[in-house]
Amino acid sequence: MLPKKINNLSKKRTVLVVPLDWGLGHATRCIPIIQELLSNGCEVILAAENNIHSLLQHEFQQLTIIPVPGYRISYSRKQFWLPLRIFTQIPKILYRVYLEHQWLKKVEKKFKIDAVIADNRFGLFNKRIPCIYITHQLLIKTGRDFTEKLAQRLHYRFIKKYDACWVPDFEGDKNLAGELSHPAMLPGNVNYIGCLSRLDLKNQPKKDLELLIIISGPEPQRSIFENIVLKQLQNYTGTAMLVRGLPGKGEKVAGSFSPDDFKDNIIIKNHLSAMELNEAIFKAEWVISRSGYTTIMDLVKLKQKAILVPTPGQTEQEYLARHLMKKQFFFSVKQEDFVLENVLKEVGSFPFSIPNFDMDLYKKKVRQFVESL
Repeated sequence: MLPKKINNLSKKRTVLVVPLDWGLGHATRCIPIIQELLSNGCEVILAAENNIHSLLQHEFQQLTIIPVPGYRISYSRKQFWLPLRIFTQIPKILYRVYLEHQWLKKVEKKFKIDAVIADNRFGLFNKRIPCIYITHQLLIKTGRDFTEKLAQRLHYRFIKKYDACWVPDFEGDKNLAGELSHPAMLPGNVNYIGCLSRLDLKNQPKKDLELLIIISGPEPQRSIFENIVLKQLQNYTGTAMLVRGLPGKGEKVAGSFSPDDFKDNIIIKNHLSAMELNEAIFKAEWVISRSGYTTIMDLVKLKQKAILVPTPGQTEQEYLARHLMKKQFFFSVKQEDFVLENVLKEVGSFPFSIPNFDMDLYKKKVRQFVESL
């Protein structure tokens, strides 16, 4: 489905980009979209709060960032209770969707917005302007057939309110997300736009870092995994960098640990810019990270050998880790089984094989979208 046309062709297009606030991945995968909009002459306004605001402000200091209420979902410490915890928050989510829909009506008039790109934001549709929805989860994994069908039906109701649904994956059998992005039934407005990664293949430094460990995702599991890793790094004799996934933090705070607990071979960072992360991944022999989809797209683009540790209870990450290990893209291990020494022994014989993809496909899609306005 093509976006609605805007008649005033002499006006510079203003596009509002709003990522979801569940972790940093939705924001980081919007970065290449934002860069491409700017390259095509658009004025871009961003909307975010808290960590997402800090990340986007760091990457785009010249752009206006306006506040938008997040969904503010809370997670349980125990994997068993996570689906129930999410389910009980559905009324709050729907109320937030209503609020952001009303918020967009005001923002669209105040800032004279010409189009909206919303990453997994259910309520940012508007009949007056073209609105694009980004998601790779056309099938939402819950672990139960009944609830998966129910969640998909509800999700599709929101997707159909948008002019187009951009799926950051590749059409056909050669893809990344498997049945998450290629379910049996698709909405009629789906467009596959390829892999979204802010990282770059140019200027590859030599590998002089043995481990790059990227901690990310919502609390409390982010901190739980961080403490597991930090405890094991105390006895690690190789070179390692730990990136904590906490943009906006001024000090190096390592959970219950102090940076003084580690020798010079261990570097601890709260956050890295896109350029710094790009360089760190290239330098590393092995990357250890969550199996969040944005991280996966970055690793695929750079063809980096990685060990995926899915967030316990996040069925999407658990599915992706299994799926990509079966396809031999990456090695994976459960958080409860994570023992660094054992994992490094096992991964040495794993037959990594990441195929070639058209990593610039999204640029063509964004250009076509801008030309249609």
